[in-house]
Amino acid sequence: MAEFQYIWLGHASVKLVGEKVVYIDPFHIQKNSGDADIVLCTHDHYDHCSIEDIKKVMNANTTVVCPPDCLSKLKGLLVKEVIPVEPCQEITVKGITIETVPAYNVNKFRSPDIAFHPQENYWVGYVVHLAGKKIYHSGDTDKIPEMSLLHAIDLAFVAVGGTYTMTWQEAVEAVLSFFPKKAIPIHYGSVVGSVQDAIHFKNEVVKHKIQSEVMSTF
Repeated sequence: MAEFQYIWLGHASVKLVGEKVVYIDPFHIQKNSGDADIVLCTHDHYDHCSIEDIKKVMNANTTVVCPPDCLSKLKGLLVKEVIPVEPCQEITVKGITIETVPAYNVNKFRSPDIAFHPQENYWVGYVVHLAGKKIYHSGDTDKIPEMSLLHAIDLAFVAVGGTYTMTWQEAVEAVLSFFPKKAIPIHYGSVVGSVQDAIHFKNEVVKHKIQSEVMSTF
């Protein structure tokens, strides 16, 4: 079994290392690494589908997985392939199983009746099967009914920053709907949300015997 490592890179950006190296929503990447086997983008907003940052982690053999509305941004990117996905799919990329999970707002609106992340956009979170573990990344979402269908999640990265995603209180309710072994707050400290939001989240979920930590970026 491959050794498993995970690194929070700030905002919603996560690096997973196991049999392959997987980046989810790379953003504000500090150094060119070129080590990505797979890049997953949750949706087309600038802080989740950042071409500048994908270029820092990709190489000629990288596969990018993303919703269809990201494709125009990725046109001409010199990677092995780009795979469009919608919610509730399961694909295998380079031997790694990847499930897509719906991600949308139910109570965060840019104007009346227009959500920041509408359900009809078919944007996603991901469950990545890596090094014998199931890792969930929420993408930009509120607490939604589909989360209760998540099963046997070892590690969950959940947005807590509010405004565009769950508040920390809503994120606590979300993880209690599927009880991962460990839950790590993300989507704070940059565009929206504070370290205090992350700390509140951590302190609350550990009361329910869910491991958690507030990570430093590297």
